[in-house]
Amino acid sequence: MVQESYDVAIVGGGVMGCAIAYQLTKAGKKVVVVERNTMGSEASRAAAGILGAQAEIDEEGPLRAFALESRALFPAFVEELKTYTGIDVQLNQKGVIKPARSQEEAVKLKHKVMEYRDWDAEVRWLDRDQLHDLEPLASENLVGGMYLPNDGQLHAAYFAEALAVACRNVGVHMKSYCQVYRFLLDRNAVKGVITSAGTILAEQVIVTSGAFTKHLLPDVQVYPVKGECISVCADRPLLTHTLFVDEGCYLVPKAGNRIVIGATKVAHDFSKQVTAGGILFLLEKAKSLLPTIEQTTFEDSWSGLRPQSGDGLPYMGEHPDYRGIYVASGHYRNGILLSPATGKYMADLVLGKKVPAYIHDSFRLDRKSVDMEGIK
Repeated sequence: MVQESYDVAIVGGGVMGCAIAYQLTKAGKKVVVVERNTMGSEASRAAAGILGAQAEIDEEGPLRAFALESRALFPAFVEELKTYTGIDVQLNQKGVIKPARSQEEAVKLKHKVMEYRDWDAEVRWLDRDQLHDLEPLASENLVGGMYLPNDGQLHAAYFAEALAVACRNVGVHMKSYCQVYRFLLDRNAVKGVITSAGTILAEQVIVTSGAFTKHLLPDVQVYPVKGECISVCADRPLLTHTLFVDEGCYLVPKAGNRIVIGATKVAHDFSKQVTAGGILFLLEKAKSLLPTIEQTTFEDSWSGLRPQSGDGLPYMGEHPDYRGIYVASGHYRNGILLSPATGKYMADLVLGKKVPAYIHDSFRLDRKSVDMEGIK
């Protein structure tokens, strides 16, 4: 079969694979992205697109530090992608509200506000009236909320498409519907991958196949967490800010009076079926936050397989046993958010550039705990 040769082969065409390929190609590397379906067709396309560095990650540590770094890259990055592709990814920076549904929740969220204000003075508490000034149609049962003005959201499918198109436009070779069977190894060094379309030679291979990482690397502890989502449409605007509650339920307003509601969490499930129970759960949660959701028209339902790691941190680094094999996986619910910084970090790592020690030590495949003193 045909043999092709590249500097770097990337296995997985989601936002991680494309973000890394984009950066490496701009740095002068000859790169191929191999995807078993269409580019961006798995978790990348299924995501709600929340850029919740603060809404999602409220524990101090390496993941929050990395998330804040990545969130800061988005305004310039989406403009750069638009220049290359003409695609508007609908970046929305109006903020996220974490509503309190009881006085007990309000006490906890107020403590979080005080903690967050140590490093972000714009975070503030909204009392009942202030919350309803911002969201007049929110449930009267909400007693207040934590306002995170610097979190945001975008259209995940458009973002995935923009990354893939930008890759093509800068010269990345994109191979859709191409299955990678195994690595081509010489002792413990990678020489390429064996695929359904033939052998691809490459001295460096990056695995960015999300929930399917273990199919190629069984020792990398990444497993799927199925998330079901639905979307509804209204005849008028019902919501301006993303509403996010800590059990992972969220309402995300999109263009055209569309609202994305997500997401369930079903661990170790590779199925893509959307269940009636999942839809019922999401609608009940949504109604408790925004009662007028009952008046909307049901539009669509879908699911995605989010890649989770055993300790909740992503894996980013070279495999300890195979020279030249790198992994960027396990980003769980924050794949869209973390993709710009992951693309930059993994490209620098592969290029042999100096990388931040806290990222290298925290997310490496054979990691140990690290001291995060002073990292916010």
